[in-house]
Amino acid sequence: MALSASTSTSTARAWQLVLERIETDLLEGELRPGDRLPPERELASTLGVGRSSVREALRVLEVMGLIRTGTGSGPSSGAIIIATPQGGMSALLRLQVAAQGFPLDDVVRTRLVLESAVVEALAADSGRDTAGARAVVAAMEAGDLTPAEFLALDAQLHLALAEASGNVVIAAMMAGLRTAIESYVQAGAQGIADWDATADRLRQEHRAILDAVEAGAASDARTLIHDHITGYYAEAGLARRTQ
Repeated sequence: MALSASTSTSTARAWQLVLERIETDLLEGELRPGDRLPPERELASTLGVGRSSVREALRVLEVMGLIRTGTGSGPSSGAIIIATPQGGMSALLRLQVAAQGFPLDDVVRTRLVLESAVVEALAADSGRDTAGARAVVAAMEAGDLTPAEFLALDAQLHLALAEASGNVVIAAMMAGLRTAIESYVQAGAQGIADWDATADRLRQEHRAILDAVEAGAASDARTLIHDHITGYYAEAGLARRTQ
């Protein structure tokens, strides 16, 4: 991680310094989805700011959907990177959705429409670039992810596919839905008896969706994404399978 102290502390609020440093490392690829930030104490010492400033910056990054924080100690504690910044529009939409709290059924139906269009478009595009989605899938292979971290990366994967489609409207809509999506998948995880088995199945489904997209199999990709989305709702007891 390339975080370093800066002489601009006197000209900017300390928490903004932390925020800007982390965002810069994200944009330059020094930090990627699946990476963990150093502990608060280490960040504060490295950047020459107080721990309260670090906490404020992390809070902002979490609201923006860039990190997920955990409590306690051990390898699953601290902050994990789940996304990279994509501009003010997507961040604003995420905040709007978080405030409004869309009904679950509407979110499900909208996801099915948007994501079916996404995988069809990607499968039909010979110049597709799925490297970003593959990187998130790779990050999800880590065995020490908590369910919350795994599902945060899951939401990022679906957003990465939307962004790869090249349709900026669909990508912005998916970014706006991200908070709503995460809220119900996180809630659903609590109702799953064997999380490890479910996580393994979700990994397999992610790989199958990407394989179909990269093979140009639009119909297969559409079926796989439909079954992937509705299957989780059914298993978690959140909703009946959507036909």
